[in-house]
Amino acid sequence: MSRGLMAGTAGELELLASVAALALERHGPVAGGEAEDGPRYPWQQRRPVAAVEPADRLVPERDVLAWFEPGEERRRAEDTLARLRERALLLPSPKGKLGLPALLHVRAAGFDGYGRTATRLLTYAYNAPEVKRIAANLFGEGAARTRDQAQELITALLADPARVRALVADAPPRALELLDHLVPGPPLLRTHCFVGRYGSQYAGPDAKYVFRDGGSGDEGTDWLAVRGLLVPVGLDLVELPYEVARALRDGGAAPSPRLEPEPFTATEPLLSGWEGEGGAAAAAAAWRAELVLRALAAEPVAIRKAGGIAVRDTRRLAKAAGADEADTRLWLDLAVNAGLAAPLDDEPAPAARGRRNSKGPKPSARLLPSDRYDAWAAAPAAGKLLAAWAVVPAVLSHWPDPGETPVALISPQDEDAVTLRTGVLRALAVLPDGHGLTGDARGYAELLSLAAWFQPALRGHLTADGTGGLTGLDGALDRLAATLTEAALLGAVAHGALTPVGRSLCRLLEAGAAHHYPAVPGAGADPSARGSEGLGEDLALRLALAKAVTTLREELYAALPEPSDKARFQSDLTATVTGAPAPALADLLSAVGDIESEGHAVVWRITATFIRRALDAGWSADELLDRLTAASEHGTPLPQPLAYTIKDTARTHGRLKVVRSACCIRSDDTALIAEVAQARGLNKLRLRRIAPTVLISTAPPEQTLSALRTAGYAPTQEAETGTTLLDRAPADRAPGLLPSLDEAHRPYGEHIRGVPSSARTLASVITGAS
Repeated sequence: MSRGLMAGTAGELELLASVAALALERHGPVAGGEAEDGPRYPWQQRRPVAAVEPADRLVPERDVLAWFEPGEERRRAEDTLARLRERALLLPSPKGKLGLPALLHVRAAGFDGYGRTATRLLTYAYNAPEVKRIAANLFGEGAARTRDQAQELITALLADPARVRALVADAPPRALELLDHLVPGPPLLRTHCFVGRYGSQYAGPDAKYVFRDGGSGDEGTDWLAVRGLLVPVGLDLVELPYEVARALRDGGAAPSPRLEPEPFTATEPLLSGWEGEGGAAAAAAAWRAELVLRALAAEPVAIRKAGGIAVRDTRRLAKAAGADEADTRLWLDLAVNAGLAAPLDDEPAPAARGRRNSKGPKPSARLLPSDRYDAWAAAPAAGKLLAAWAVVPAVLSHWPDPGETPVALISPQDEDAVTLRTGVLRALAVLPDGHGLTGDARGYAELLSLAAWFQPALRGHLTADGTGGLTGLDGALDRLAATLTEAALLGAVAHGALTPVGRSLCRLLEAGAAHHYPAVPGAGADPSARGSEGLGEDLALRLALAKAVTTLREELYAALPEPSDKARFQSDLTATVTGAPAPALADLLSAVGDIESEGHAVVWRITATFIRRALDAGWSADELLDRLTAASEHGTPLPQPLAYTIKDTARTHGRLKVVRSACCIRSDDTALIAEVAQARGLNKLRLRRIAPTVLISTAPPEQTLSALRTAGYAPTQEAETGTTLLDRAPADRAPGLLPSLDEAHRPYGEHIRGVPSSARTLASVITGAS
């Protein structure tokens, strides 16, 4: 039930509270239910609440609908009641009746601004002398001989609205002024009328109170207190009983719940083609994240023992990917939460000889792409990052402590982040067609206020400023701005308006996707499939989530431009790809060049150094020429300078042969062997010429290869059999740690603070826990 209430808008909750107040008016407060209110202490046993039978407290639906004008307003109310029934916040009832869950009846008085009943307040606040004193003030001395008689007289008077109104008619002006504030609610007032019976500072769970000698100094407060119209509930805190407020309220005014949010005023017209910019942003985000993960695959980074990634490693990845450092942190965090990157422990060092049970140092961990990365990178639409962003409990780009250096790979622990994100997306969804939110302070304040209407849990982060307008507390506006920036970077928002991709993310959150974290709905789906195909077993029985994941997938396919598999080669040794390159084309061009610039097109600079690297990895000159020619735009032949550079580099490549032993260098070119033997930069290899075509090195083959390449030569490695060994970097992958939806909901005992057992390793690595 709590989940259903949290999913409700402020309008839905206001309507529920009004229905609960109507049930309270028709049937009175729940006997014993008010015992659940009041302060709680760790040592205090929870008092049982009397059972409530909702069927005995039904209210007519026509009485509720009568609060709304016929026409559109009433149809909106009927739709709201239907949604509340779908979430079981209204129970199945006879036709024309509305039934509330028991908890709402128990809390009804508090919903409508009422206090607790006089019986409850008098019982827990006073001993017999104070109750008899109130009875004497109301009915005269000797009206009651026992405490029970006195309390029965008081509660009978307060239960009669006519007698309460007659009593208040004689109240002094100050007392009437206080009642004007207390009757509408909230029913609490700070005063010095009472002190604790066992000391002025004692207010334990069973505290009793006595009237302060000499009174509070306020005529109105004292007049109300001695007649039982204000009862102490804490140190210097009194409460107006339910019966008093009920008798003094104007019963003629019908409730007027507002079922629609206040409209935006801080808007501006959208430019034509704005949705295309959102698609371009989504495509750029997927490409940039892929570049960061490519750099991570080429050189994994160490995870600090204290948690997170060192700043220098983040900067290196950002430079390699051509990305902003802050964005690189975001891509890394999203990749980990999406299961595309994961930690991998290094092999532990062997135990020292002769030492029993000696504990070596704990192996360090590296972050590298997971076994799910390759399939994701090969797919045209990378929706997994967007789904992970939607459900992760953190505003990843917001760093609240300005004195602390931001680091990548943080531990998500912001309970309000998903609530804020959901409220922002739902609020932007009701912007007028053709308009976006202004990016100024007024626009942000309106968005925060409207987000709190859609997610009432955010109201605790709002306060009124000097003009009566709402503003944020606890850095809420800063976190809101960071959320919008992330949404724009991912293509969910463009020019202050929600894109189709953003609307599908909103529907994913409304379907309850965040309730499964650290699992990500759709993470196990086939990234290359379309429609509802390949969603995986996780979503087979979760139809709402499956529909939302399918919609997100289709919106991404529609928004992202088709990846290009053709490039335009130019005589200055550049290759230009318009739009996002297809994975195979990106691999080919990255093998022979390096990215020089990005934007609406990606430009690679092809150099002899990178061509040698491709030859080292096993490509031949003919294969490179054939593949590049096939990728040339419109079938245009490769420019002559490019073809010449490839052929010339290949002609010198492999003239030196590093024999895998310990360790020989051979070449058919005797002059080259003589040159290498005399090269000063190779002295550390201690080369010795043993034949006109053979040198011996004292260094291992890998060090010999590296030294020769540093000196400007282009050697290859040769096995004992004479075959060439490919100098290919291993494609290390870490096993994915992302749990399935079912694993994320295992029984208690298999979780650590809500993190499933399959995700414990990742959580401990991120936080640095042992």
